[in-house]
Amino acid sequence: MTRRRADGYVMISVIAERYNIHPQTLRLYEREGLIKPARTSGNTRLYGDSEIRKLEMILALTRDLGVNLAGIEVILNMQNALEDAREALDRADSHFDDMMRVIRQAVLDKRHGIERENALVKAVPRGLTRIK
Repeated sequence: MTRRRADGYVMISVIAERYNIHPQTLRLYEREGLIKPARTSGNTRLYGDSEIRKLEMILALTRDLGVNLAGIEVILNMQNALEDAREALDRADSHFDDMMRVIRQAVLDKRHGIERENALVKAVPRGLTRIK
């Protein structure tokens, strides 16, 4: 009885009923910038999985821990900053891996006396294979 639309979104009335909150509370959360539901062409609010998870966190913070809306805003901003930092760290890790591949190839080239800088045709580094 989730009453989801075919596209996976849920209307405000269903969310309000499911979480036992008034639709005006959801509208307040939206005005405060805590959630941002999608909209239909007729401007009806539609809640997807990510907004529902965010709403569940907001409700847990307000109901269980007594956090006010300003505190929730700070927590959500910190969560977004943490996600951004994780993405930056992943990019740095990927860049590090790329650089290590280049360094390893340069060490192998040096060990085998290969000078790629002076080659007439630039050789693309390949993976090493064992010859049996």
